[in-house]
Amino acid sequence: MQYRREIRPKKTLGQHFLKDFSVAKNTADTIEIFPELPVLEVGPGTGVLTRYLLENNRNLKVVEIDQESIAHLEKHFPELNEGRIVNGDFLQLNLDDLFPTPFCVIGNYPYNISSQIFFRVLDYKDKIPCCAGMLQKEVAERLASKPGKKAYGIITVLLNVWYDIEYLFTVGPEVFDPPPKVQSAVIRMTRNQRTTMECDETLFKTVVKTAFNQRRKTMRNSLRSMIGKESELLKNSIFDKRPEQLSVEEFIELTLLLQ
Repeated sequence: MQYRREIRPKKTLGQHFLKDFSVAKNTADTIEIFPELPVLEVGPGTGVLTRYLLENNRNLKVVEIDQESIAHLEKHFPELNEGRIVNGDFLQLNLDDLFPTPFCVIGNYPYNISSQIFFRVLDYKDKIPCCAGMLQKEVAERLASKPGKKAYGIITVLLNVWYDIEYLFTVGPEVFDPPPKVQSAVIRMTRNQRTTMECDETLFKTVVKTAFNQRRKTMRNSLRSMIGKESELLKNSIFDKRPEQLSVEEFIELTLLLQ
């Protein structure tokens, strides 16, 4: 099997078409931990990943914004022609309309909106037990980072509240058409056992964002404006730490203190 360019990649859509079939197969296999669930592929492009999702006998729908890609998919994958191609913007779709039951999300994600895609998945966390796919290596490292690491940040904490995130493998630019100027990586997010947050979720997000916006400061200094300079709370040792040193559970503990 050999990749042939039949569609011109569009820079405005951030298109870098996957052309390596072995990488596509390995990516498709990442969601086989949920073999019974239907799948939504985001941005199938030329269908290199789509091919293996179909071979794995998945109940598959694809969402694609590019009309030229849709015409290509309809021509080469007639099994998708029965209402399984959704023409639209993933970030704007009501995902509840696509599947009545839980489903997996996968894709070779446009790098310029990958973070937005994962936050969109977070909006449907109770319906999406698994989300996997390709994104920029730097962003993948950030999502899968652990406390104490430089890459650990706002998106790490907010996603890790609800998902366990694995960095699976690195991919070079040569497997794409055109090659991006960065390294890529495949990750997998698997829904954890948390059903509710012990603290106020809106306040939690505010605490996380406020802390990381001044990440070089201790929590005592970065959150002083939220708490007040004279508050007895500031004597708690958790305020001695910097934000990248706090685990998800410690951020929850901190939010409960503020409540």
